[in-house]
Amino acid sequence: MSAELLLNNLTNPALLFFALGILAVQLNSDLEIPETSSKFISLCLLFAIGFKGGQELSHSHLDGEILSVMALGVCFACIVPFYTFFLLRRRMPVENAGAIAAAYGSVSAVTFVTAASFLEVQHEPFGGHMVAVMALMEAPAIVVGMMLIRSFSTEEHLNMGVRQVAAHALTNSSVLLILGSLVIGFLASEEQAQGIKPFTTDIFKGFLAIFLLDMGISSGRKLKGFLEQGWYNTGFAMVAAPINGSAAALASGLITDSVGDRFMLSILAASASYIAVPAAMKIAVPKADPGLYIPMALAVTFPFNITLGFPLYLMLILQS
Repeated sequence: MSAELLLNNLTNPALLFFALGILAVQLNSDLEIPETSSKFISLCLLFAIGFKGGQELSHSHLDGEILSVMALGVCFACIVPFYTFFLLRRRMPVENAGAIAAAYGSVSAVTFVTAASFLEVQHEPFGGHMVAVMALMEAPAIVVGMMLIRSFSTEEHLNMGVRQVAAHALTNSSVLLILGSLVIGFLASEEQAQGIKPFTTDIFKGFLAIFLLDMGISSGRKLKGFLEQGWYNTGFAMVAAPINGSAAALASGLITDSVGDRFMLSILAASASYIAVPAAMKIAVPKADPGLYIPMALAVTFPFNITLGFPLYLMLILQS
């Protein structure tokens, strides 16, 4: 079963386009996706997953199980930054440790979208409330990371207070769009949603493949320079994902029997933010080195999750 899952994932067209992007960099090709097009496609993906999640959420009831899943997601978003920070602060400045802690406690919307496509191939549904869980996990990790930096940094002041960091995290474009799309999808009737259906179903996979091609190009450009900085950070980026994802896969079994919900929670816990957190840290903690935490999340953890992580977490869930 595990070998079949791995093989199916590795032959997924979207994942192969990611590999093509990395190969293009290694071959010094001039292949690239225009920045404006890449941003447009990413917005379309966030819109689609948010709207579809809102539609599914409108047909479900916020019972104790759903609320427990949401609470568990927020717990992971708060706990992961703590252990990450204290593991790393002995080897690097407090600002870098805090930024990495925030990135690994937060989530990757792109990984979430890719995971949704993976579950569709496996014919495993997941609840629309998982989109809300993803949005809820974004801000707490950034706030916790910022609090840790403020507590242990020798700097007399930082550029932004915790309240401002929280506000910035909540108004980040990816968070705002997916939350807004979730609400709009929740309010729209099935008849009204039919007009948008081509964007949330038919075009979705094509946009995902092109976006992952762009992610492969970005990862390929960052990977070489990052590996030259040493193997400890690379090792941490590879180990943190399966530890966090496996913990969520097992812990979620205590509160829900939904394979899809448990898998998506595992992906959220295993992923690392390379969009929202860098945007917040650039303003709040300019001393934190984005050349460290962005490649860790984008060039190491992201590829690990979409290649080996997906079948690993699903296998753990099916066997537990």
